[in-house]
Amino acid sequence: MFDIHRVEIDWGGRKLTLETGRIARQADAAVYAQYGETSVLATVVAAKAPKPGVDFFPLTVNYQEKTYAAGKIPGGFFKREGRPSEKETLTSRLIDRPIRPLFVEGFKNETQVVITVLSHDMENDPDILALVASSAALTLSGVPFLGPIGAARVGLIGGEFVLNPLLDEMANSDLDLVIAGTHDAVMMVESEAKELSEKQMLEGVMFGHKHFQPVIQAIIKLAEKAAKEPWDIKLPDAQKYSSQVKSIAEADLRKAFGTKEKQKRYDLVKEAEGKVKAGVEIPDDATEKVLLSDTIKALKSEIVRGDIVKTGRRIDGRDLKTVRPIVSEVHVLPRTHGSALFTRGETQAIVVATLGTGEDEQFVDALEGTRKERFMLHYNFPPYSVGETGRMGSPGRREIGHGKLAWRAVRPVMPTQEEFPYTIRLVSEITESNG
Repeated sequence: MFDIHRVEIDWGGRKLTLETGRIARQADAAVYAQYGETSVLATVVAAKAPKPGVDFFPLTVNYQEKTYAAGKIPGGFFKREGRPSEKETLTSRLIDRPIRPLFVEGFKNETQVVITVLSHDMENDPDILALVASSAALTLSGVPFLGPIGAARVGLIGGEFVLNPLLDEMANSDLDLVIAGTHDAVMMVESEAKELSEKQMLEGVMFGHKHFQPVIQAIIKLAEKAAKEPWDIKLPDAQKYSSQVKSIAEADLRKAFGTKEKQKRYDLVKEAEGKVKAGVEIPDDATEKVLLSDTIKALKSEIVRGDIVKTGRRIDGRDLKTVRPIVSEVHVLPRTHGSALFTRGETQAIVVATLGTGEDEQFVDALEGTRKERFMLHYNFPPYSVGETGRMGSPGRREIGHGKLAWRAVRPVMPTQEEFPYTIRLVSEITESNG
């Protein structure tokens, strides 16, 4: 009934198990992964045809933590999991970043990677295991994925690098670094550190890259036993409209990208794109429209990158070492506890600080238990900041991710609770963005 394949390795002093063929057999691929007594299920399903009319790769990564994994029942009236937590959103982004660039260019089939935490031993954080399981499932699925990748967490405890520290060991670590990559390249790095040197950070990256190589080999070994046949995909001819687009728009786009002021530059680019759409005859077909749009994008990229390499100057005229003009002002709002207006070229943020008591601390309900957080940093990116209309409402994945990025940078230099016994909330309102 089951065609089960399994590989096991000793990794960082614990057993890592990757298994397929027993659970979720209707998916294109499914991998059950266990590290210590933490386990996850990663599944991959991709549509068999490209999604019509999209000019991007429609990949969705959903990481979800089930409370039963920690022997808990959800709170609230309905007693079931609701919207994704901040941890789930951040881990979904963590997995998305290293796998997205490894899909074949031009693949536009809707693809969904779902990772479910099934068991949590309160020692091994599921996020690394989720990355590994996702890589394994994609490698087995047959979709055009140029993996596998490996991943690891690197800590620095007592001056020594530690591979995949236990959760209680992380309290004493000067570094929390997550790294993912292929056999010969680093694809993604995310970290929080206590003011380490550049040398130490680079050594940590190299340590992580070296120590996830056994994971890549384990995934390859599993794929040799259980991988499905690679998909036979027919990608559109990327050069089909290239010469026409170049002859119509290259001169206008070069003029546009020589314009320093952003909004004027955007207007000139749109004008050039309009000439292309009016001058190139294409069938009334969604795929052909996307192909033309992709050709314009490729030409824009070629011009911008080519000019930077050739002239050593960026799109706004700066050389490679010159920062944009910076203006920083404080006390800009009359009734807030603290405020600043930070402007760097055409990017700008109003940042507001609010102090509170212990009663204002944020309760974080995680699989590991409930804890309090006295420092919060929230990031908002309204559509007007780029001169567009758009959705307003609860923060999206990007806003949550960027807020956490800033939080990781600021938290290590915040005063301790003994030195400053207040709850602190920072809110960054992006009012302009140069993109």
